[in-house]
Amino acid sequence: MITVHPARRLSIADVVREHRRSFADAVAFVDGDVRLTWTEFDERTNRLASALAADGVGAGDRVLWLGQNSVRIWELLGAAAKLGAMVCPGYWRWAAPEMAFAVRDFDPKVVVWQHEEIGETVAKARAELGEPAGVRWLRHDSPAGEDGYESFLAEGALEDPALDVDPDAALLVIYTAAMSGTQCGSMLSHRNLLAMGATGAWLGDIDHTTAFLSAGPMFHIGNYQFWGVPAFLQGGKNVIVRRVVAEEVLPLLAGEKCTHGYLMPPTIVELVKLNATAGHDLSAFRASVAPQLWQGTVTVDTSRFTANGGGEGRGYGQTEVTGFATTGGFGGSGLGNAGRPGPFVAVRIVAEDGTECAPGVAGEICVRGDLVHLGYWNRPEVNEHRFRDGWWHTTDLGRREPDGTISFLGTTTRMLKSAAENIFPAEVENCIEGHPAVKEAAVIGVPNERWAQDVKAVVVLHGPDQASAADIIEHCRERIASYKKPKTVEFVDALPRTAAFAKDYAALDARFGGGGYPGGETLGAGR
Repeated sequence: MITVHPARRLSIADVVREHRRSFADAVAFVDGDVRLTWTEFDERTNRLASALAADGVGAGDRVLWLGQNSVRIWELLGAAAKLGAMVCPGYWRWAAPEMAFAVRDFDPKVVVWQHEEIGETVAKARAELGEPAGVRWLRHDSPAGEDGYESFLAEGALEDPALDVDPDAALLVIYTAAMSGTQCGSMLSHRNLLAMGATGAWLGDIDHTTAFLSAGPMFHIGNYQFWGVPAFLQGGKNVIVRRVVAEEVLPLLAGEKCTHGYLMPPTIVELVKLNATAGHDLSAFRASVAPQLWQGTVTVDTSRFTANGGGEGRGYGQTEVTGFATTGGFGGSGLGNAGRPGPFVAVRIVAEDGTECAPGVAGEICVRGDLVHLGYWNRPEVNEHRFRDGWWHTTDLGRREPDGTISFLGTTTRMLKSAAENIFPAEVENCIEGHPAVKEAAVIGVPNERWAQDVKAVVVLHGPDQASAADIIEHCRERIASYKKPKTVEFVDALPRTAAFAKDYAALDARFGGGGYPGGETLGAGR
């Protein structure tokens, strides 16, 4: 057995210590009135690690966060990194039964929770749980002077724990239902985050001068990859937004001179409208998402991330591979093309029998390398199935193109059944979205007593009356096998979205009568 010498081991805790030496007085985090330098962040994570250790948290133990975005999530990650423990930022919109499930499943020693906005839900979850033994509950937004997060942290010692933490230990756990609709905690290691951050820094031109507006949900991998972790690793600044309110985000974006941010199109539209009268200087900001919506108010992003995407980043990924495994920053262009793998991963496309598909042939996307997660917490059978033949099986459908790039076609678990034929909605959606009048489309299955299911398309047009249902069906008939074409078409103004901004197929099923899927499940939530 080969033992790795400590000189060749690097953890997230080591990054914090190095930043204290390199950028001692530089601002690391901004959260409302809180501004922390790297020295202060290192000291606070030392105290928090000490307090957690005194409460029984050690290597492999778990801390659950039930609250909105906060610098304290980063503090918990920094403290856990110094102990070899792991932290799960839960989804603050969970209902009480979902919170209770997470506590039972993740089995944390400490739960840090928020009273404002979700206190009633947390109380219901605790009532359902019956206060399990051995769990410490800490309110993070307690008033000054009351028992809570700050008083708990203050009890800790200032000295660094100075433990030798394995870079392959789990640190960040993110719950995802992408696989089957059942929540599973994807365990990401120090090594995963270091590899993701290094790739992201190169792609996004991130350095110690970067100021990242952390406006995306911190229970989602996207906010960490674009560009929270890269900024953190480079010694830049994370500006935390508890929840997105455009009137509050706009002055923050300007005042902190944010260069990067995780902002979705609806928020961008609001910000541009507000700034038309506010007149804030947003020139420091570079738009890598929906640049056309900014209407010239920010700087065009010319980083490698957007180089092959027409000014907008593209790629393929999932939580389980620490975000993007492939991206247009490494080459490739065109609708549906997800670029090439980065330097820390290998990708192959395999058939059902496990053999590698030839270029141009669709199959399951499989990934190996430093971005692949450790597996799902407490799901040994699922892990055994997904880790096989030396690869992580993503359950997503893709194709290697002749130029070596990868096209993402959809998830293999999203399948319709018409008689004996398997229909992958992603393939039909890609076809429909090739119609010049179509902005986007989603495909669901509706029950058919004879054939099991019929294909129904839900379509958003660029403008009213630009295409009819017959036009869409004929467009598909000409381009894909007839059994795959929609039998019916519904037109809507916009598609519903999940918290992860994926198409919400469950909502579409409920609205348009979807059902009859193989295995009896809906198409499930997106990544």
